[in-house]
Amino acid sequence: MITNIKFFLVIFLISGLSFAQTKITLKDAIQLALQKNTILNQAENNILSQESGVTAAYGNFMPSLSGFASWGWDRNEQAGSIRYINGIPFNIPKITSETRSYIASVNSDITLFDGLSNIANLSAANNNLNSTRLYVEFLKQQTVINTITRYYNLMTQIALLKVREENVKKQEINFKTIEEKNRLGAATLADLYQQQVELGNAELQVINQNLEVQKAKNNLLIFLGLDVTGNYTFETDFTLREESILTTDLESDYKNIQERISDAYNNRLDYKSKLYELEGSIDQITMARSGHFPRLTGSLGFSSYSNKFDELFKSKTYSVGLNLNIPIFSGFSVSNRVQIAEVQSMNKELEVRELERKIKQEINESYLSLIAAKKSLSVSEKNVKAAEERLKIEQERYNLGSGKLLDLLIANSSYITAQTDYVNAQYSYIIISDQIKYYLGILDINKYE
Repeated sequence: MITNIKFFLVIFLISGLSFAQTKITLKDAIQLALQKNTILNQAENNILSQESGVTAAYGNFMPSLSGFASWGWDRNEQAGSIRYINGIPFNIPKITSETRSYIASVNSDITLFDGLSNIANLSAANNNLNSTRLYVEFLKQQTVINTITRYYNLMTQIALLKVREENVKKQEINFKTIEEKNRLGAATLADLYQQQVELGNAELQVINQNLEVQKAKNNLLIFLGLDVTGNYTFETDFTLREESILTTDLESDYKNIQERISDAYNNRLDYKSKLYELEGSIDQITMARSGHFPRLTGSLGFSSYSNKFDELFKSKTYSVGLNLNIPIFSGFSVSNRVQIAEVQSMNKELEVRELERKIKQEINESYLSLIAAKKSLSVSEKNVKAAEERLKIEQERYNLGSGKLLDLLIANSSYITAQTDYVNAQYSYIIISDQIKYYLGILDINKYE
């Protein structure tokens, strides 16, 4: 109930207060995605049809019951005539007669044996329902990880924009400094022009980075089903959770990654859903083979007929019957259905094996990405500190007149590169921390629903 209230509050703020900035946190984004994802909503609707299929499968074990009632009225009018009998004429008067009929009956049929088709049909219906339910939960996990990836990609671009904007400010200060030094004769005109080019390049980088931010923002908003022209802001500072991830050695949590793969088969909802599909395909074979077996049905009946309504149930007829239908030859149609069901089952088994290989690949690649992200985070953090110190030294040397502008520009470029690498490493490490859980099938989405 509380989650629904929060969701509608977010929708109200987004749709009703378009003139004001609406802040969207990661949790808000995930809740919106879970509520508005079309594929997820369609899959959830499919659960209703699968549940109905299970109910219908149970119904095959129950007797059918039907009632019938009929009323009829006949009027017979015969015109008068003259008939000759032994030459003697007789007048036949006009005759009018009316009859009414009342019929009521109740009939019931039950399948006593149909080659185990009804049992297999119930099993298939339950397997389909379980498969659909698990697939819906998997789609929720997929929606969450896709939202996380898009959200942090936007955060990455925003953080890189801040780096570019800070660089512009520094280049503006350097340009003013060199311009003043040139006016006093302490700096060459070449240095002034070089710094002017550097300032222009920094401003161009800001323009290009703004474009990347807008692309990432639109990509997220479209995924969330929101208007890309809306005025939205996002949580750009690291949360306690994200800071905790950045200071945690995640590699140690997944050292026995090969052992985790076998656990992943038990945890991955898409894999378990596929296994239910395989079981359902085997049930289809049983249903197809039932065509080779005799079919035994039973019937019960009761009926009453009368020409007067108040005498309807005075005359009664009861009936009990057994019907045995033995298939002798059906033009190979049953064999064809069995063959088709077996091929479909074999294809389902191939899909399961393919998914097993895919799961292994995803887990191995995510683990390698985690190791690379961890090393990249450590190296890029050191590089930022070293590049910053070098930049300070080159800045002081140039200000004192003992350094060259080229050395200062190279140091500044290295510092920008180091900052860029560090930003990318931070968000990559955060993303991969959730991705590896997703591939292992242990991504907890309950905290977002």
